[in-house]
Amino acid sequence: MCTGLTRTACPLRLIALCILLSHAAAYFGLTGREPLVFLPGPFANEPPNGKAHLKQCEQMTLTRRQKRLCRREPGLAETLRESVRLSLLECRYQFRNERWNCSMDGRGSLLKRGFKETAFLLAVSSAALSHALAKACSSGRMERCTCDDSPGLQHREAWQWGVCGDNLKYSTKFLKKFLGQKRVSKDLRAQIDSHNINVGIRAVKSGLKTTCKCHGVSGSCAVRTCWKQLSPFQDTGHLLKYRYDTAVRVHSVTNSATGETELASPRRHSNTVPRPRPTELVFLEESPSFCRPSRYSPGTAGRPCSKDTSCSSLCCGRGYNTALHLTTLSCHCQVRWCCHVECQTCLREEEVYTCKKH
Repeated sequence: MCTGLTRTACPLRLIALCILLSHAAAYFGLTGREPLVFLPGPFANEPPNGKAHLKQCEQMTLTRRQKRLCRREPGLAETLRESVRLSLLECRYQFRNERWNCSMDGRGSLLKRGFKETAFLLAVSSAALSHALAKACSSGRMERCTCDDSPGLQHREAWQWGVCGDNLKYSTKFLKKFLGQKRVSKDLRAQIDSHNINVGIRAVKSGLKTTCKCHGVSGSCAVRTCWKQLSPFQDTGHLLKYRYDTAVRVHSVTNSATGETELASPRRHSNTVPRPRPTELVFLEESPSFCRPSRYSPGTAGRPCSKDTSCSSLCCGRGYNTALHLTTLSCHCQVRWCCHVECQTCLREEEVYTCKKH
């Protein structure tokens, strides 16, 4: 699957390939295809103790170097799993009303092509891994890193006041080391994948904000401590979805000065090689319609839709079925003395719309 790709692109294409969960388990991207049961929350209540993390690392189909890094850092295995959880939830949410809705069906075939959807999967996977690593550092779940270690005393002072900056600097450095990020090869697909991986990391960086907390008598701001904090990952997801919607199709050109192959965007007019911007997602070929079952997706038949907003596009002109469903809800609520609310149960008819098969 990863023939011709850089060692950076290969593991992140695997995380994209295996991003979705079943009801009780998931295939964790960086590990190959082993199912791992997810914890009820992002992390366990306590950091891994003893040798439990060693077993988790061995269960993952990592490279020898990656397994060595995993064994050295007790919190890394769970952080990798958390990054997949973030990727999964955000991918599903952002594409909930799209013809391609981040389904598992056809994922292997999809990732072999240079579609916009492949670009998004690479970007959201690298973004989730970067975000999860930074959060794990600031929350104390990683032993080899701590709060944001930027120069100055502000961050040590922040720690004394019970707050901790998200360590994106360490996260980015460790991510490149873990993935073995090196110089991109001359292969066009490898360059595209590497570019989209870096778009995901940049998206996380763009959400890094300065947060301040005041200390003093009666909440006065006589003393103020500031630290760096990442935006919620859903903000990153929104940004990457925008990048997907405005993605640029690229081709390869040979730089006459260096003789090297470079990515070029045909939409810009310039005397130099029209490279895509570092923040733009790029793709190589147009996506299929995803309307009907294919090797890339199960199609849209049977998908629920909104009559006023999404049925027209989602159902691909086939029309939609309308059904009436009865739902129960609380109604006619009254506050009783003292201190409780009494409600009746009402039935309500709702129209539900699903795309037709033909």
